[in-house]
Amino acid sequence: MNLSKSKYIKGVQCPKILWLDKYKPEEKEEVTNSSLDTGTKVGILARNLFGEHINIEYNDDLNRMINDTKKALKEENIIITEASFNYNNNFCSIDILKKNGKTFEIYEVKSSTEISDIYIDDVSYQVYVLKKLGLNITKASIVHLNSNYTRHGDLKLDKLFIIDDVTDDAFSRQDKVNKIINYISSVVDSYKEPNIDIDLYCTKPYDCPYFKYCTKNIEENNIFKLRGINNNTKFKLYKKGIYTYKDLLNSEISDKYKEQIEYELYDKEDYINKEKVREFVSTLSYPLYFLDFETYQEAIPSYDNIRPYMQIPFQYSLHYYEKENSMLQHKEFLGEASTDPRRLLAESLVKDIPKGVCTLAYNMMFEKMVIKYLASIYPDLSNHLMDIFNNMHDLMVPFKNRYYYTKEMYGSYSIKYVLPALFPNDPELDYHNLNLIHNGSEAMSMFANLSNYSKEEQEEIRKCLLKYCELDTYAMVKIYQKIKKL
Repeated sequence: MNLSKSKYIKGVQCPKILWLDKYKPEEKEEVTNSSLDTGTKVGILARNLFGEHINIEYNDDLNRMINDTKKALKEENIIITEASFNYNNNFCSIDILKKNGKTFEIYEVKSSTEISDIYIDDVSYQVYVLKKLGLNITKASIVHLNSNYTRHGDLKLDKLFIIDDVTDDAFSRQDKVNKIINYISSVVDSYKEPNIDIDLYCTKPYDCPYFKYCTKNIEENNIFKLRGINNNTKFKLYKKGIYTYKDLLNSEISDKYKEQIEYELYDKEDYINKEKVREFVSTLSYPLYFLDFETYQEAIPSYDNIRPYMQIPFQYSLHYYEKENSMLQHKEFLGEASTDPRRLLAESLVKDIPKGVCTLAYNMMFEKMVIKYLASIYPDLSNHLMDIFNNMHDLMVPFKNRYYYTKEMYGSYSIKYVLPALFPNDPELDYHNLNLIHNGSEAMSMFANLSNYSKEEQEEIRKCLLKYCELDTYAMVKIYQKIKKL
């Protein structure tokens, strides 16, 4: 078995992943991983923490990288990025390697804002390879982003990044690394599929792309379809043999989940508490506005008053009724590529939503968070923005509290489940019928990378972004109309 850092980490999580990669790759489900580009950008920026350095260029021929590293290491004191080594078919490239005379320091760069145990396993593997090659490792560290850093002016790399020394942890795991490498090899080199049952490692630290394959013999109606129950509880019950819907009805899970199970198992009729729905509708008034934001995140803040991975609003859609029986109207905003959208969005919002009107959002905590943040950075708009904040209501309430519940909601009160449950087979409300952008993650990614497309492509993407966000608020209008008729 030829191991790399990424393969080793897969093996730490579950060596069956590597076995399936080798023998049954067709069973793999696509797992979206938008963090790869982010990790590359963060890794390149972090190199500047250490000053001048030599970079070992990637080559499909790993021996070229190893030989280039050997040449660079002839220097007494040097910093090398992507220094590459191989010991007994165990290969690794070190993000940042610092050579001080005859001693070495390893720095592994991560684009996250905190250290997880799997990162220490990653560093431990690198220490193992280099130690086996006879290098004197005196320090091993993880470089990661500082979630408390807010940009003001030029980026301050010493504030943006935190360097955590994990030398003791990495050194203490060397025997473990050796055992894991041997175990991985024994599993992957065998033609027989390993008898490894599902467990918490199927979801932690990463979602396994073979989970569907490994659960193919489990009855379809099982605990892993229930939303809201944490994975620890799910796997504990599974190991006790309590995982089918019928098993769970006799278990100690909460009544809320039992209710979901009964609806799906026995095809129960819709539940509607008209009195509670009426109470909710009575709290709303006209003019009535329906608001939805789209946001994106940056690991490396581009503008002032932004922290790593902060939600940055770039778009909104706004449907509204001036009076109860007036015509439905629509307004919208979408920022430009490679520009800070926040100020123009905030100005547009206070222009489009008058003071004192009732505004509806679906899961309003998100919209309120965005508005409160905009109010904090634009004091001149704060009064109007906080008026919108204070007059906001949440359309999610009747579904979260199960005043209205159907089996087609599958235990969820997300609008992506509630909408098709209330309006089945309605093509006008089907996000799958949209072009290019079908969910918030795609909208976020498309806008964040908008400047990388041609002018014609940007125009098409902008149309799709507007159409997607407009459907979000139109969906809210349809749901409101539905419950109002009750």
